Amino acid sequence: MLNPRFVAAAITTILSAAFAAAPIAAESGFTDSETKEIRKIIREYLINNPEVVVDAIQEMRRRQQVAKLAASRRAISESKAALLHNGLDPVGGNKNGSVTLIEFFDYNCGWCKRNLSQMKAAIKADGDVRVVYKEFPILSPSSRTAAQAALAAHKQDKYQEMHDQLMAFRGPLDESRIMAIAKKVGLDIEKLRTDMQSSEVKAKIAANLTLAQKLDIQGTPAFIVGGKLIPGFVRAEQFIQQFKRTRKECAEKKISFC
Repeated sequence: MLNPRFVAAAITTILSAAFAAAPIAAESGFTDSETKEIRKIIREYLINNPEVVVDAIQEMRRRQQVAKLAASRRAISESKAALLHNGLDPVGGNKNGSVTLIEFFDYNCGWCKRNLSQMKAAIKADGDVRVVYKEFPILSPSSRTAAQAALAAHKQDKYQEMHDQLMAFRGPLDESRIMAIAKKVGLDIEKLRTDMQSSEVKAKIAANLTLAQKLDIQGTPAFIVGGKLIPGFVRAEQFIQQFKRTRKECAEKKISFC
């Protein structure tokens, strides 16, 4: 009959190995022969019960997802002011809307461009959504040029027009195409070029990159609604459901991230 102390140690070690891949510690107090016996128990147990490994891996992944979600919500909550009320951010939609949608995007991102119609349809259908635009140029050098141009256009009160035209453009952007779009929008090109190189515009992009890193945003598009990070493509009906859910939670004071 196996020593209960060995059995307890074996079970503990199985769990440790499954969740942290931890070896039996030398300071555990077991002799070499006891350690060998524990390893033998583990091996026999896993051979006879292989489903334990699958269950352990699934549980490990579940715990990791829960921890990641909690960390994301905590980081978003800590960054509330930077996300909702940064005076340098371009704002669209209903500027007095009861719910805020925050988007991190790149002008060379194909999925961002595809998502634009879904996003606009949802905002129009709801009618009470404020939109905060977060330039997040990560895909190419021209992404940064486009972001600088859009933020410089904001200084001429034409951000939305410039943003929409850059998003509507199909194909890779370069400086000549960006400037052609700026002319089409009716921007003062000389002023635009000067403002693109301003410390304010560059600092804004740098701040967005730092914020995205803190929030663990690794790609575009990425949306935040009601303190929840939603990465990737989102359909109009999903946006609308999230707007309603957020508005309800804010009214019931379950959350303050509105």
